[in-house]
Amino acid sequence: MKLATFNVNSIKARLPRVLEWLEETKPDVVVLQEIKCVDDAFPRLEIESLDYQIAVHGQKTYNGVAILSRHPMEDVSKGLPGDPSDEQARYIEATIQGIRVCGLYLPNGNPIDTEKFPYKLAWMDRLIAHVRDTLLPTEMPVVLGGDYNVCPTELDCYEPARFANDALCQPQTRARFRTMLNFGLTEAWRSLHNEVGYSYWDYQAGRWQKDEGVRIDHWLLSPQAADRLVGCEIDKGPRGKEKASDHTPVILELS
Repeated sequence: MKLATFNVNSIKARLPRVLEWLEETKPDVVVLQEIKCVDDAFPRLEIESLDYQIAVHGQKTYNGVAILSRHPMEDVSKGLPGDPSDEQARYIEATIQGIRVCGLYLPNGNPIDTEKFPYKLAWMDRLIAHVRDTLLPTEMPVVLGGDYNVCPTELDCYEPARFANDALCQPQTRARFRTMLNFGLTEAWRSLHNEVGYSYWDYQAGRWQKDEGVRIDHWLLSPQAADRLVGCEIDKGPRGKEKASDHTPVILELS
């Protein structure tokens, strides 16, 4: 099974690029982030024409996540448990071919001296609790893909000193990411690659052309899913296209 995570930075603005990529790559499952539209505005007809079923958890103008699948989806759940007052659309999960597929858009958290950083950390705490108390006890293969807005190590940003005050690289952020790894989750790309690799390049200052990026889009796998890990690659092709998202897909392959 080929699964991909892709922060599209507005499905409306990137639709031609997304359709082109889906036709070329033909992933079985895709988790999308930052679709930036309500459920009814999602371009269902265009994507369904490529033989995908769709589950959407949208929000006007901001955030929004979705799952596209060539296989039937069961037990779709929208929203991250733990805070009924949180109205931001950042989490969705479904069972596909016996695998619990979770798509997430973790808060950015910047600037760190505002309420945005505590919200990021609290959201991560809720994710940790959900993984520990709900997902892992099922003992089924679980994959969590998405834009984590976390650079796990200094190797994952082009100039660490420049990110000293960035929420992506704060010790509290990284500690929570490591907590999930300590539960036994495998970070798929890093488990297979020792080199530098980025999944996001800012539109400003020629970052893409200079390859000055950060790696913030990840797949975390439960032990049962990690046993089936075949490959995980960053697909840089879409980032070089006209009117591209500032993120590029990360593709996971399971046996």
